[in-house]
Amino acid sequence: MDPKNREKWLTPLTYGDTHMQRKISRRAIVKSGLIVGAVLPAAGFVSRNAAAAALPPLDPSDPTAKALGFINDASKVDAKKYPTYKPTQKCANCAQFQGKPTDATAACTIFAGKSVPQGGWCQVWAQRG
Repeated sequence: MDPKNREKWLTPLTYGDTHMQRKISRRAIVKSGLIVGAVLPAAGFVSRNAAAAALPPLDPSDPTAKALGFINDASKVDAKKYPTYKPTQKCANCAQFQGKPTDATAACTIFAGKSVPQGGWCQVWAQRG
């Protein structure tokens, strides 16, 4: 390392009356970046699941829910009133359901800020791809 540039790489640290210099190596920077890159996605995954679990359940009497024929139990859908309904259609296998098919409840892209049960149904149901 060029002695003229050495001072750029040394960071003075002061603790009381003692002066210390610490050199930050390229290896330490890369290692820190890899650790942060591995931890951040995991932290986001945990917080996303916690946020979904904290959503209040959708009330079937909500105006939007009523307009879309939402019901908590898909087996109780009136097939005459909703002719597009099929017995295999449930929130758990809908493209709008934001959780895993095995989750008891999850967020729904149609009913923002609310959770829906896996066994629910509404007219916006679309097959999960």
